[in-house]
Amino acid sequence: MSYLSLTDDDRAEMLSAIGVSSLEELFEQIPPGVRFDRELDVPPALSELELVTAISNLAAKNAHAGVELSFLGAGIYDHYVPSVVDVLLSRGEFLTAYTPYQPEMSQGVLQAIFEYQSVICELTGMDVSNASGYDGTTVAADACFVAKHTSDRSKVVLAETLNPQVRQVVKTFALGFGLDVVEVPHRGGTTDPDELGAAAADAAAVIFQQPNFFGCLEPAADLAAAAASAGAHPIAHVDLMTLGVLEAPGEYGCAMAIGEGQSAGCPPLFGGPHYGFFAARQEFVRRMPGRIVGETLDGDGRRAYVLTLQTREQHIRREKATSNITTNQTLLALAGLVTLSWLGPQGLREVGETCMALAEYAREELPLEPAFEAPSVKEIAFRTPIPAREVVRRMRERGVHPGYALGRDYEGMDDVLLVAVTEKRTPDDIDRLARELEEVLA
Repeated sequence: MSYLSLTDDDRAEMLSAIGVSSLEELFEQIPPGVRFDRELDVPPALSELELVTAISNLAAKNAHAGVELSFLGAGIYDHYVPSVVDVLLSRGEFLTAYTPYQPEMSQGVLQAIFEYQSVICELTGMDVSNASGYDGTTVAADACFVAKHTSDRSKVVLAETLNPQVRQVVKTFALGFGLDVVEVPHRGGTTDPDELGAAAADAAAVIFQQPNFFGCLEPAADLAAAAASAGAHPIAHVDLMTLGVLEAPGEYGCAMAIGEGQSAGCPPLFGGPHYGFFAARQEFVRRMPGRIVGETLDGDGRRAYVLTLQTREQHIRREKATSNITTNQTLLALAGLVTLSWLGPQGLREVGETCMALAEYAREELPLEPAFEAPSVKEIAFRTPIPAREVVRRMRERGVHPGYALGRDYEGMDDVLLVAVTEKRTPDDIDRLARELEEVLA
């Protein structure tokens, strides 16, 4: 079987082909001081039956949302993934496709990427989208790089309500990009436009999240206007599954729209892999990272798809590349395309409306006070009478994951629990959460 190790005869044949008589002779050029001088401390090989049993026992330690009732969100959400996604992604021509470097790449894959780009542009209100990014954090760093080179400024302003992981990745990349990062604190769960505008003076870009990490709706139009007035590029980090009920970033004046695409088409997958999306105004197309598929006509006048822009990639430009992450997550971006196409405009709107209704129901029924008054779409932060992490621990013992403890990322919020609801949760699920909370907090 393909996963079994080589036999002694296999090794002997390979060594003979190389022209050496033993493994020791193969590695004799490696100085003894850097060699591993003992056998690896690993258990003996297992039979297939033993291996399947061991792996099954390990897998059983994981509690997925079908086993443990989950209200966990904080950037990764348990939305429904239709069956057609797996059916299409399992087709060989998609499943085996890697980054489409070559212009003679399958027309089907190129068309799928083109359609994905079109959907992202329609949802975000932007002119152009790349073929996807690595995830929702690295596309934020890419956006900062674009902003720097289109503004000749080296400061980036981040709203404190932006996902902490996004902020941390931007700070990490900033060291290599030569960027100064300034953070604007929240006021009652949202960002003050005047404060953001003041911080944006001499900044290349301002990044805010809608809805923000606390689940609150930001005054997005005012934030974008404040950034633009200071001469900075407004960048919105958004959730695709909320754009059926929320205004598109392009409509309220953003220069770029980025985000984590996981909620559209991907299960939580233990935190990854997922895909990021990056869309922008036409003026940024030459600076955008990643490749872009375009539509054209072939020699016979038939519609065809080509890699219109890929010269910004490291396999072409090396040190001049605008992005050195060549993995563009085409397969997972295809999952997003299939899901959004399956939903359609009305379905996407219904998902958003369902999440909003469930969030409001949770606000009314849970025996906790909301931490913030701002409206929300699918997440609400609640104050807890004991540390939120202790609430999580007690609830997990009852088979319920009540949410995310914001004290993990925000000082002074040890008593705040972020509860997420999607269309997969029901009023009965929320009622159970309320009952269990009442018992563990009694």
